[in-house]
Amino acid sequence: MGFTNYITRTFSEGEKRDLTGPAAKYFKSIAFILSLFQIVSVVWGKLDPIQLLATHLAFILILTFLYYSFSKQSRTSATPTIPDYICSLLALGAGCYFNIHAERISERIPIVDPMSPLDIFVGFVFVLLSIEAARRTIGMPIVIIVLIGISYALWGHHLGGLIWHREFSFSEVVEDLAYSFNGLWGSPIAVAASFVYMFLLFGAFLQKAGAGEFFFQLSTALAGRTRGGAAKVAVIASAFFGMISGSPTANVVTTGSFTIPVSRRSGYKPTFAAAVEAAASTGGSILPPIMGSSAFLMAAITQIPYISIVIAAIIPGILYYTSLLAMVHFEAIRLDLPKANKEDIPNVSNVLKEGWYYFIPLVILLFFLLNGYSASRTGFYGVLAIIVVSWFRKKTRMGVKQIFEAMLDGAKSSIPVTTACAAAGLVISGIMSTGLGGKLTSIVLGLTEGMLLPTLILVMLICIILGMGMPVAAAYILTAMLAAPALMELGVSLMAAHLFIVYFSIFSAITPPVAVAAYAAAGIADSNPNQVGIEAVRLGLVGFIIPFMFVLEPALLLDGPPIEIFVSFLTAVIGVIALSAGVIGWLQKCATYLDRILLISSGLLLIYPHVLFSSMGIILFVLVIAVQKKRPIQYTPLEKGA
Repeated sequence: MGFTNYITRTFSEGEKRDLTGPAAKYFKSIAFILSLFQIVSVVWGKLDPIQLLATHLAFILILTFLYYSFSKQSRTSATPTIPDYICSLLALGAGCYFNIHAERISERIPIVDPMSPLDIFVGFVFVLLSIEAARRTIGMPIVIIVLIGISYALWGHHLGGLIWHREFSFSEVVEDLAYSFNGLWGSPIAVAASFVYMFLLFGAFLQKAGAGEFFFQLSTALAGRTRGGAAKVAVIASAFFGMISGSPTANVVTTGSFTIPVSRRSGYKPTFAAAVEAAASTGGSILPPIMGSSAFLMAAITQIPYISIVIAAIIPGILYYTSLLAMVHFEAIRLDLPKANKEDIPNVSNVLKEGWYYFIPLVILLFFLLNGYSASRTGFYGVLAIIVVSWFRKKTRMGVKQIFEAMLDGAKSSIPVTTACAAAGLVISGIMSTGLGGKLTSIVLGLTEGMLLPTLILVMLICIILGMGMPVAAAYILTAMLAAPALMELGVSLMAAHLFIVYFSIFSAITPPVAVAAYAAAGIADSNPNQVGIEAVRLGLVGFIIPFMFVLEPALLLDGPPIEIFVSFLTAVIGVIALSAGVIGWLQKCATYLDRILLISSGLLLIYPHVLFSSMGIILFVLVIAVQKKRPIQYTPLEKGA
């Protein structure tokens, strides 16, 4: 057992170093240059795609080896080791080589044009460094998937049946991995080096300008005076933060350190307080207009305009947060929690007067996106807007120091995203070059016998399983390549199929047994991680239902006649409220087991936009309301020490 633990820790992901001395200076210099390079390439650059992507990846690899230790077993010192510096120099050399030979690499005909031994060596080094960087930043699960993909490309010709493919030499595999737009330089890394980076930079600047404090105060002002206001503040604040950060775990750590203790003091149990934060933080990645990085990845892979994805995600995002707020509200009434003191809650008008200008960058983003500007350039304009609005108040003005720090933060936050995308590109190479993608569609449809609902359930399970071991970006990309064609084969639209995968790739963050967002929240609340994960799934139940609904009824994606969209939205809102009441066990009064069954049934019927089902749902909902009116109010006693 001791040996197993040793091996596990030795090859686990690395830990972030608290860099000091010369190493810190090197890191900051490289991170700043990377952010500057990204801005210049967006505004003025006309680089060859290989030059842009190779430079970006080389910078990220250098930063990874300086910032992340080899593993948890190794000592996380403030100074990188000699092997770390060697890896950084190799990454720099590989980046320079690809820049020098960019034109030749871009114009060469794969398989036909020969590769020199040096080409093979440098490409292989880039691949190995990318795999090692992914292991340090994300962990072994994605590395195992990459190695399986590469092994399949090398030795899959020995297999029989449907999964057989022609034989590939080592040089052909390296060529596809490092010298084609299927592998390292595919759409995942292209998105990470353009759209995603600029919006991570946008989020870093927004935080540095003081927007985080403003959104938290605004959330408190909006919900703090209501019953159970502390948890509602957590929901609203986490929605704001999650929309910008795109990382459920980072969002939990950022906002949860404030919201979870306050929710506990208000009377919520530690497990419930942590679960609310985990569920709310996870949902930020499905909330327009930014949606973390998922919308940009989806736009790049599907070629659907980014703004179209944002518009389609409006109703599902509203429904999810409506259900969370409803559950928090019903739980507060069930426990008879008191309202917060009015003097402790800021006034909405005063908060808006202090920081209304923080909405300007968001409005500018929407304006340029709606007018057809690229997401990268739009992100740059958003960054400029943040700098300008920060000067509206002396307290928030961004000077040279704050701008420098924001550029560093943007580079840091891009490290795990880029390494995940690089690793995902390597897996995609194995899928595309061997023809496995088309075969997997046949395999999936064969397992489900071509029936839509079983296929949706299977794709959901694939998303959740992959999402347990890797970030949203990698889980979405891999599942989109593996399973989206199967859904479209059954008549699901391109938009619905990919949004379905995006949703479950995101909600894997709260799905046990490896619910990373729930684990982070549990650590803050000093609660059991598995219990927090189960509770978070219960609270986020609507997030697991909505994707099935919008696949079956596109009106929830704003696809259809206006009257149909309006009716579908209205019944769905009533449905999520009924479902929330059934899950918590309170509507007007304490719900019996029969009430809860009827409410959950009502919610499910109403969320599915069909006249017959919606009518049945309304009848059940009204029936429960009528029955509860005749009962006395009975609160659930608040447990001491909760």
